[in-house]
Amino acid sequence: MSQTTEHPAHLQHHFSDVHQQAESAKLGMWIFLLTEVLLFGGLFCFYAIYRSWNPDMFHNAHAFLNVWMGATNTVVLIVSSLTMALAIRSMQLGKRKLTMWFLAGTVFLACVFMVIKYFEYSHKIHLGQLPGKWYFFEGIAGTNPHIFFSAYFLMTGLHGFHVLGGIAVITWLFIKTARGSFSPEYYTPIEMTGLYWHLVDLIWIFLFPLFYLIG
Repeated sequence: MSQTTEHPAHLQHHFSDVHQQAESAKLGMWIFLLTEVLLFGGLFCFYAIYRSWNPDMFHNAHAFLNVWMGATNTVVLIVSSLTMALAIRSMQLGKRKLTMWFLAGTVFLACVFMVIKYFEYSHKIHLGQLPGKWYFFEGIAGTNPHIFFSAYFLMTGLHGFHVLGGIAVITWLFIKTARGSFSPEYYTPIEMTGLYWHLVDLIWIFLFPLFYLIG
């Protein structure tokens, strides 16, 4: 048996075989995703507490969010999860060019999400609907409406940083795929990034109704 067969190029020296390497990567990714769930779980608790203390103010403030933009971004991310899953499946089948198309599509949709979010944020900044001491908008009834926008910018902003991180990693995957680094025998980085991207999508599915559909 040849040396190449015994030790594939993608097998790291500290793993005994390809299966162990793949399982270790999955375990590491699931642990990382658990920390992300804990992070956003704490923020969801923060949201729930302040909303229970200020139900009327939260209801009045949410009316100043653009539901159509939020809904569009929800659809965009759901479709991007589909293209990411299709990228993984394409590589499993050895279809490198199709994998690249689906990865590029995922990056494009993620960029669409960020562009829409840019216009949302720009409008809020223009009106003065900002967190904490920077809030100066006077058109919302209720006490301390800046609390709502503090939660809005904190949670959607943190989510946005995760989207940007996903764009960077998926772009790297696109380049590596173009160079032939992945195959039906080795596509673990694409699969692990897919898990991350599905979590990013799932978090937004919770954020959308909490902020945009309070009424």
